[in-house]
Amino acid sequence: MTHHIVRRRFAGAAIGAVASLAMLAGMSGAMLVGTSSPALADQIVLRLSSPATPTDQRAVALTEVFAPAVADFASFEPHWNASLFRQGTELEAIARGNLEMSITSPQELATIFPEWSIFTAGYLHRDADHQVKVFESGIMDEMKERVEDELGVKLLTVMYLGRRQVNLRTEDRIETPDDLAGINLRMPGTDAWLFLGSALGANPTPLAFTEVYTALQTGAVDGQDNPLPTVRDSKFYEVTRQIVLTSHLVDLNYLAFSKRVWDELTEEQQGIVQAAADEAAELGRQRQLALEDELADYFEEQGLEVYEPDIEAFRTRVQEAYLASEFAADWPDGMLEQINAIE
Repeated sequence: MTHHIVRRRFAGAAIGAVASLAMLAGMSGAMLVGTSSPALADQIVLRLSSPATPTDQRAVALTEVFAPAVADFASFEPHWNASLFRQGTELEAIARGNLEMSITSPQELATIFPEWSIFTAGYLHRDADHQVKVFESGIMDEMKERVEDELGVKLLTVMYLGRRQVNLRTEDRIETPDDLAGINLRMPGTDAWLFLGSALGANPTPLAFTEVYTALQTGAVDGQDNPLPTVRDSKFYEVTRQIVLTSHLVDLNYLAFSKRVWDELTEEQQGIVQAAADEAAELGRQRQLALEDELADYFEEQGLEVYEPDIEAFRTRVQEAYLASEFAADWPDGMLEQINAIE
């Protein structure tokens, strides 16, 4: 029960931060967007902080599509490699009014709102298309509204990160979850991520993304899990020996936007921001899917062994672990069945 207490304390702190800023909302909103007339308004600065690299497909798509689409009224200023805010603190920064945008995950949201842990479960989404249909179906509306009302964060769109695979510096072949016993697998440092690592059969080791390469190089961790394009972009293949194609999570992010800034936009500007976010997400999604199809061969050319283990053994182990966990107790009634029913 400890992780629930921690999450709820953090939630109270974050919500309190939003409430304490309420009296200043009008003033700070005016500072951000100037007058209500688009013709007279000052340029809005939309700073985004993310641990992603500049070559990540999400980063490229936002730069190529989102930035020019909003350029008439906003300046998009991305800060990659966690260079503005440390990974995991971005939502707090938006809640405090210190940041306008981030790329967040259900794992991060689950530290504040436990019901979001349903989207951290292994083998939940079937593919990238299924993610979009779930996000747009309406079944998440109450959850999204709670994030807006209590944290001041609007989730604009869902972004496909890829199918997460296990990437190891060790040589022993992995066929079932039992083969991961004793493997120190780097995971982001939230309860949801650490539980996933444990459900896979490994020893989950919390570590910031920016420290992963060195940890693999020195043997501080035995492996990490990420989609194949991330393995390439961050050059993890240089310090690992094999990729186990578990596809244990069809990973996703959400493009998070300050609700306070959103409310100060005109209706026309809101429409432009939303359309630009959706278009950027779709471009990144298609490019990421294409890369995944190509990269298995690339990594084999780099000397790594790339293979698929006993997927059914992993799926059974992971799903049983989630259904027996405290996480499942927080899931909205009937939502799992609704997600499974979306074709």
